[in-house]
Amino acid sequence: MASLKEVKERIQSVSSTQQITKAMKMVAAAKLRRAQDRIVQLRPYSEKLAALLANVSSGNNEEGMNTYSEEREVRRVLIVPVSSDRGLCGAFNSNVVKACRRLIESDELQGKEVEVLPIGKKSYDNFRKKGYPMVNDFYEVFGDLTFDNVREAAEYAMNSYAEGKYDKVYLVYNEFKNVATQIVQTEQFLPIVEIEQDETVNTGIDYIYEPSKDFIVEELIPKSLKIQFYKAVLESNASEHGARMTAMGKATDNAAELLKELKLTYNRTRQAAITKEILEIVGGAEALASAS
Repeated sequence: MASLKEVKERIQSVSSTQQITKAMKMVAAAKLRRAQDRIVQLRPYSEKLAALLANVSSGNNEEGMNTYSEEREVRRVLIVPVSSDRGLCGAFNSNVVKACRRLIESDELQGKEVEVLPIGKKSYDNFRKKGYPMVNDFYEVFGDLTFDNVREAAEYAMNSYAEGKYDKVYLVYNEFKNVATQIVQTEQFLPIVEIEQDETVNTGIDYIYEPSKDFIVEELIPKSLKIQFYKAVLESNASEHGARMTAMGKATDNAAELLKELKLTYNRTRQAAITKEILEIVGGAEALASAS
């Protein structure tokens, strides 16, 4: 059995850890509210923009919408894993890394040249250690998460695809559902995936185009792609804080359970030590009585 001093030191250590995890949970909760507000506000705009783009570009399938929808033989692939800068958020980062590895090892990408554009220090560190070819110019965007900073990464992927450097681009990120649920998504970013529409339902809207339909489509597509990229980063950011809040909440609860056990062990050890001392005193007294 451990000594009283050892048990007491461990109680103090677990109490300090519990205070830290509780504070981290509160910080994550505050950050989650702001991140959740951002993604909730962006989702309707992103969805409406995508629907408008699909409607405007319908009827031009025989010519293709533009460079970003061009299908070609896949030889080089760019994967964009969106992780966090810090850990202590459960399986948040490892799920993204595992999804990327599954994608790389899939039959679709067998024999293809794969390059990684990490968003977040955790994905950067992981793929750097594994020796994957990387574009390491944009992994620190979470230090100042703004649309302008994320747009630079999106423009790099878009321009590289348009120039023929990559034949496909994938986004791998955690989609935010709620505090306890984050779903890993693997989406094809480029070329643009054609949206299937129900032929039995007439969803067409008669627009008046100014200056022209082609000009509107050419303006909408790059903007829609950048918004889609930014949305994925915001989804991941909100998911990170939700995962960290959940992980720190569980850690705080576990610390509380451990403290109960340690305090019980401390009381039992203390009681055993007192009993031992009483027995020694009684034994000494009986020995003196027998001697006299």
